[in-house]
Amino acid sequence: MTINVDFRRGSVDSFIASGGAPSYSSDGVTFSVSRPGEAPQLSSLFYIMFGRVEVTMKAAPGAGIVSSLVLLSDTLDEIDFEWLGADDSEVQTNYFSKGQTTTYNRGQFNPAPNNQGEFITYIIDWTPQRIQWYVGGTLVRTLGYDEAEGQFPQTPMQVKFGAWSGGDSATNPPGTVEWARGPTDYSRGPFSMVVRGAVVTDYSTGKSYTYGDNSGTWQSIRSEGGKVYGNSGGAGGITVTASAAPVATDVSPTVPVGGIGQGDTATQTGWPWEPTGTDGGRGGRGRFRRGGGLRRMGS
Repeated sequence: MTINVDFRRGSVDSFIASGGAPSYSSDGVTFSVSRPGEAPQLSSLFYIMFGRVEVTMKAAPGAGIVSSLVLLSDTLDEIDFEWLGADDSEVQTNYFSKGQTTTYNRGQFNPAPNNQGEFITYIIDWTPQRIQWYVGGTLVRTLGYDEAEGQFPQTPMQVKFGAWSGGDSATNPPGTVEWARGPTDYSRGPFSMVVRGAVVTDYSTGKSYTYGDNSGTWQSIRSEGGKVYGNSGGAGGITVTASAAPVATDVSPTVPVGGIGQGDTATQTGWPWEPTGTDGGRGGRGRFRRGGGLRRMGS
């Protein structure tokens, strides 16, 4: 199904806050960073298995401050947008598979002019064949399955967004501070990211997702009561006004993986995935809830 959240109307019970206290107003939900260790974010209580995520937002300003929109699986598959507060003209697009950082040719800097001064809609469109990133109606990047060289994200994802300080030298290693174009000067804060609304379309159907084995492939994911990519008819419908070339592809190898404000997680491999006991440990499977949270979205 497709769900639509207007955060100007307040909080919804399909997203849970962590790392700080997001605030709500007529502008939407605000994520403010004002002191070390603060990393407010919202995380969905549901998962999608292929789909489209649209977020309308303003990025946070400030050297070392990072605004993030992340699709993240429990096995550290990841697709993201990240805005560095030191530059309001571009956004970083990136992806990871199972948390692996053996190569660093996956990130790009793409144009996103005035991203701190106006609300812009950003889209991640994820199918078995490709991932596309859009900025305000402009297609800025396409990644085909074969182009990912075995690193294509393809497991059930949560949706997360928020702000954090990559430029905090007290909590992050030097490489992360450099990547975030820090250090962060908290005396100039608070630094705020604002999200007006979000639209999420799941391209699969059913009640829950299950890992069938440790292969890490999307074909091994099972959907109870439905079909993986069974809502492929929900794909498309994006109005494209232009296409843009990337600004750069020399993203630092110290870019963090694993979500928002996680610090230096480059040592995490995330695979092979081990059972967590949610299914009693049978067959190396793990269960992922969907549906219930989606039905409550926007209520």
